[in-house]
Amino acid sequence: MYKDIITISTVAFHAEWGDKERNLNRILGYMEAAAKKGSDLLLLPEMALTSYDDEPDVPVAEKMQHKLAETVPGPTSEIVAAKAKELGLYVVFGMPIRDDEKSDVVYNGLAVFSPEGLVGSYHKIHLPAPEPNWATRGDKPFILDTPWGPVGIAICYDTYCFPELMDYYVAKGCRLYLNPTAVCHAHGEHLMDDTIHAQVIREGIFIASANLAGLDKDNWFWGGSSVLGPGKGTWDYHYYAGGPFVAPGSDEEAMYTATIDLSLATRFLYKHNPSVGGTDWRPDLYKKWFEEICSDESYGK
Repeated sequence: MYKDIITISTVAFHAEWGDKERNLNRILGYMEAAAKKGSDLLLLPEMALTSYDDEPDVPVAEKMQHKLAETVPGPTSEIVAAKAKELGLYVVFGMPIRDDEKSDVVYNGLAVFSPEGLVGSYHKIHLPAPEPNWATRGDKPFILDTPWGPVGIAICYDTYCFPELMDYYVAKGCRLYLNPTAVCHAHGEHLMDDTIHAQVIREGIFIASANLAGLDKDNWFWGGSSVLGPGKGTWDYHYYAGGPFVAPGSDEEAMYTATIDLSLATRFLYKHNPSVGGTDWRPDLYKKWFEEICSDESYGK
């Protein structure tokens, strides 16, 4: 049987644009702070190692993200792996990841660690503007095996606009979903909070989000990191730590910590419903519909 009670820390993190050394030093500091609070897992934002903003007029090879990208495993992941072992901590943070075989290919990715060290990396599957200016799309989901069961991991746009990925994770048994993100004022006020509120209600799971906070190179990021999950009411949600992305003061750098009970994750759409002789979620039908779309020559035109 999986454990139910887990303590999570998530950080609204002001990454310094292009200053990998300083950002890494602070990531290590937050790891130590999370461990002192008794956290089992620490989540930091998308592109926390280098920060996010693009320079559109700079050639690809000269872009900050390409110049600072590393393979995983690589120098930074080795340092963090050693610290994760020392502290007995699960850690996830964002960074530009260089492909192991094609050095000119860089992903918007996550490095993932357990108390045993480096677990692996996730490459963002869906890329909004301006990320295609420097990043290549990934194509594989990532499920982290933990004593609390499987944990689904994705990044930002993956979460807000493509529910298929979250559906996959929840159907695979995930009660917790990690959402490292980089959302700024240019994204408006509704995309993030409205989406994750609906997802917690619909999927019946917990979502931990970690966002960049404050001024990047050009954009102002909302902050608003949180641990969000099912509330005690029917079709309800509750903030166990942190708050909405757009709440006043959410862009102040801070670490939020919550101890949550994953047994509250109902996942009811994905469990057997005797009244219909199966699950309410019907992937057998969706598969046929999606195959039809893929074979339609007009799709994507």
